[in-house]
Amino acid sequence: YIGSNPDNYIQFNNELWRIIGIFDGQLKIIRNESLGSMIWNSNNSNNWSTASLQTYLNNDYYNNIDSNDQNKIDDYTWKLGGLPIDIVYIDTTVKESYNLERGTTVYNGNPTEWTGKIALIYPSDYGLATSGGSTTNRSSCISLMWREWYNKDCYNNSWIYSYLSENINLATLTHIQNSAYDSIVVTFWGYLNTSGVTQSFDTFPTLYLTPEEELSTGTGTIDDPYILK
Repeated sequence: YIGSNPDNYIQFNNELWRIIGIFDGQLKIIRNESLGSMIWNSNNSNNWSTASLQTYLNNDYYNNIDSNDQNKIDDYTWKLGGLPIDIVYIDTTVKESYNLERGTTVYNGNPTEWTGKIALIYPSDYGLATSGGSTTNRSSCISLMWREWYNKDCYNNSWIYSYLSENINLATLTHIQNSAYDSIVVTFWGYLNTSGVTQSFDTFPTLYLTPEEELSTGTGTIDDPYILK
């Protein structure tokens, strides 16, 4: 499910969502429309397990999901590894980010994992969704440092970039290893940056479906989304 607009639409909660990928046999999906601009954590800590946004997504928001679809959401163990920052830049490539997000290096006192139903994308979800372009191919894009992701071949060919609104950053699950107050956001300019968790970000709920869920019909287009059995 890579490129600027792949056929990865799926119907969930009587809405359009999109498939990020299949991880260990489970579909990972993201809501196609933002919930709007929301604060990551009003308590000014980048500990996702106690964040106000986590509490909202897994209580008020979850309780408003169709009851049949609630049963399709997995209680998933999300890894909470942080990313390093070099002065002002995220100091990793897309490939390296994938492993660090699932690692155990976190800000002092933060948990290394959290089990719950609804969270946010990882930075690597955004990066790995690129198909690359004619000048910089996919392999080159995912080997670039994040500070080099002003490259239009890379960000213009990641369908997640289409979620960006001008001057509003997109929230991710991941925090900075050496900060108690910053999380990582996808910026309108295509690269990653850090931002204090008390700022407001565009919020797209993300979740894993239970392992037994399968697709039955549909072609994955926006007009003919996949339907779950």
